[in-house]
Amino acid sequence: ESAETSPSVVFENIHGCSLKCLSMLLESISGLAVDDDFTVEVIPDTNVAVATFIKSIDAEVFVKKCSQNKRINELKITARLLELTRSIKAENIPASVSTDCISVYFQNPQNGGGPVSDVQLFPEKNAAIITFCDHKGNA
Repeated sequence: ESAETSPSVVFENIHGCSLKCLSMLLESISGLAVDDDFTVEVIPDTNVAVATFIKSIDAEVFVKKCSQNKRINELKITARLLELTRSIKAENIPASVSTDCISVYFQNPQNGGGPVSDVQLFPEKNAAIITFCDHKGNA
């Protein structure tokens, strides 16, 4: 099995940089266009953002370029590859939904899914942990 890297990069310590500012910085560093070539999502209350590349790039090289960027260093933002995982957390799941229904939903390729190996329901939190057979099914 070939070593695969994530198409996503995590940016930490972004409190000094707005989404617009970060997007422009990433466009400048990558030479790509936000929305067309990559997306940026801010994780509220964590000072973290995740850039996911739609266009194929060498994410490791991009992370290295970020670590050498003067503005990123001035803002004390750090960049690292997002680890590949086989599990995701789904939230806002109605209490009446069964593990079978969740499994069928996340196995559907139209939903970005793949073969599911396990579903753990947490009805008190309206959440579930879905584990895929491999990391490709957790889009």
